[in-house]
Amino acid sequence: MTITIYGIKSCSTMKKAVTKLDELGIPYVFHDYKKQSIDKDTLQRWVDELGIDKVLNKRGTTWRKLEDSQKQAADTSVDNAIDLLVANTSMIKRPIVEGQIEDKNQGQPILLCGFDEAKFDATFL
Repeated sequence: MTITIYGIKSCSTMKKAVTKLDELGIPYVFHDYKKQSIDKDTLQRWVDELGIDKVLNKRGTTWRKLEDSQKQAADTSVDNAIDLLVANTSMIKRPIVEGQIEDKNQGQPILLCGFDEAKFDATFL
């Protein structure tokens, strides 16, 4: 089993997700994209599978502080939105959980965005 949880350590939603993984006994690697950054290819993969509306957090203060021209550029082009996410990782919805569990789901890859306890239970139990 190889699971990576992506996010920011100080985020309260991240803390809930990490606690849940710990409770379920799921080993994971934590990737703090505030400290370690995130590459464009990884973001592109997430957006391709989940959609930009799921990955880009427009509710946070970082989005609200952007200039209108930046918001408009992100809204009109997925490439612009991904570039914005690379530069402002705090706008990536948290957590992103990615990996694979060999003995469950026929080894199908896992990609979860946001914390939903029921989805975590369904995925990992």
